[in-house]
Amino acid sequence: MNRKLLWGINTFVLIILIVSVTISYRHLNPSQALMMSCSSELFDRNELGGSISRHYLLVDVFAKGKLAQLNYRYFNHDGSSAGNIMMKGNVSGVNADPHKYSFSVKTKEESGLDSEVKSPEHMRYLSYVSSFNLDNKGMHNLSVEMLDFNELHDYAVVIFQPSNTVCGCRLVQ
Repeated sequence: MNRKLLWGINTFVLIILIVSVTISYRHLNPSQALMMSCSSELFDRNELGGSISRHYLLVDVFAKGKLAQLNYRYFNHDGSSAGNIMMKGNVSGVNADPHKYSFSVKTKEESGLDSEVKSPEHMRYLSYVSSFNLDNKGMHNLSVEMLDFNELHDYAVVIFQPSNTVCGCRLVQ
């Protein structure tokens, strides 16, 4: 047989072998993904005049591979929007035993903090802490730890740190 033809056949077989091994590896070891839709009711008892400020918080968490996005959406008690903080960054660690995810936020977008209506205290705190860390260190570290986890019912109770917020979450498959 012609030597060039033999090299061509060997190269073709090698390429098919590499492609099939890569596809098999990705199929058997999919990248770890986390999608949660969390909610909590916020109470601020430190309001002047003795009134209690009530807001709702919805947090959407998406992490796949090393990329992560957290979207904090705040609503007034009547359902109108009170603001939004969207953070993007990386997954810096996953601890499977306590189901703890660590994130390193690199960018943040905010809306609703400049409005004439007073924003929720939790939103102001999260904005302040994350801005402080982003300005000084170039990143803001936070974690999500599952306190109670029911994979059968796609439900978890989680705590967000450093904001110390406990939420009930639906796990999105």
